Amino acid sequence: MSRKLPIFYSALLLTGVNLLLRFVGTSFQVYLSARIGAEGIGLLQLVMSVGSLSMVAGMAGIRTATMYLTAEELGKNRPGNTKWVLSGCLGYSVLCSGAVAMLVYVFAPYLAESWIRNADTLQAIRLFSLFLPVNCLTGVMVGYFTGANRIGTLAAVEVAEQGCSMVCTLSLLHFWAEESAALCCQAVVLGSGLSSCLTLLCLTVLRLLERRKAGPRIPIARRLVDVAVPLALADDLKTGINTVENLMVPRRLAMYTGILSPLAAFGIISGMVFPILMFPACILYGLAELLIPELARCAAAGSRMRIRYLVRRSIRLAALYGALFSGLMFLTAEGLCMRFYESTEAGQQLRLYALLIPMLYCDAIVDAMTKGLGQQKKCVKYNIFTSTLDVIFLYILLPKYGMTGYFISFFVTHLINFLLSLRCLLKITGLRLPLRMPVLAFGSVAAAVWMVSHAATGQAFLYIIVLGCLLSLTGILRRSDIRWVKGLILRAKT
Repeated sequence: MSRKLPIFYSALLLTGVNLLLRFVGTSFQVYLSARIGAEGIGLLQLVMSVGSLSMVAGMAGIRTATMYLTAEELGKNRPGNTKWVLSGCLGYSVLCSGAVAMLVYVFAPYLAESWIRNADTLQAIRLFSLFLPVNCLTGVMVGYFTGANRIGTLAAVEVAEQGCSMVCTLSLLHFWAEESAALCCQAVVLGSGLSSCLTLLCLTVLRLLERRKAGPRIPIARRLVDVAVPLALADDLKTGINTVENLMVPRRLAMYTGILSPLAAFGIISGMVFPILMFPACILYGLAELLIPELARCAAAGSRMRIRYLVRRSIRLAALYGALFSGLMFLTAEGLCMRFYESTEAGQQLRLYALLIPMLYCDAIVDAMTKGLGQQKKCVKYNIFTSTLDVIFLYILLPKYGMTGYFISFFVTHLINFLLSLRCLLKITGLRLPLRMPVLAFGSVAAAVWMVSHAATGQAFLYIIVLGCLLSLTGILRRSDIRWVKGLILRAKT
């Protein structure tokens, strides 16, 4: 009997969609960089930092909570209860997002003048506040469809949303924004807001067309608060600290004598390096998006063997994938940044941050699995601790060491957060990960990079071949792994 593996094919679909959306987003970032320059990108990043803080505060953990609670009810074979889950989550979202939107609108002048220190960004902030409730309600619906494993429907709507956003934003930039960085910020916010309205409308209509019979009314408030509030606290504090950090970085960098334009230096890292650095991770984000509801369903059904299998496979996949792209990005960093941004400085920074890719990619998967197993409160503690530590390090290091201090702070705090989350996940599942695997994998990456670094052409192609051979020789890449992937793709019979 042929058996379909929903999580694999769903992840494959999300991967394709995420690749498309990430490619479009990165291309758009390149377009903006060419149009408004590094300083304009830095200003846009500051505006979006304030918007991101508002968004996270208004969302208040509801997207992941909706996903988790929906998957839990389905895991217990109670599909009729999803109506009460969704209605409770929508009510919670209306209250939280409405309150935050009002506060942002009222305090927009203060945020523009005192935080960003550019009064021209006032209208962009107020525009964002008007669309905030729509964005948050859209997050609830996305969480519901993800928890219900309706990935195909969700993928189609997300592609339509991105298309609408790009058309609206590019039209506004071309016919209205001209060369003004402040107007460009408004165009980006307005285009995104209009596309969110379309997404919310589509998802609401699709939910109404389900015509699923509701079960008896169940109390949802306590469960919703237990899941959403820890997530909200973690997200709010982490994003708040990150916003303070983003606003603080240019000011502290101005005290370092080796940088002529602190805002441009910050724009290169946040607006040029990070989009390319995290572009390949969209494949893992598709998997992470599905692991939360999948592990919640498994935990509700008591399937511990399935949980251990998913955790072991996911960590291994993320580590190998991160190792592959770490070396690949290291070799091609300067060429990529010259092609996209015509910036040698961005290429040098990308090569440095490429060393951290395995840790960053694994952290995304581990964080998702920890939340899927109901450990939101521990995630709160880890995020608060490491984010606070990051601000302290940046405050001390930036005036003395410039962007080198930024890298040191980024590396140390992300490493601490990853190790704490991994320790928590292994303790819950009872798994043990041998140290041999990461040591040999990353040693193979270093050897492969060294072997092909002097090649005149085709470094990326040669690197992939050499790395595959080294991983096979060291026993990291086994025949069983190849058979497993082949079985998934060919839908092997069980």
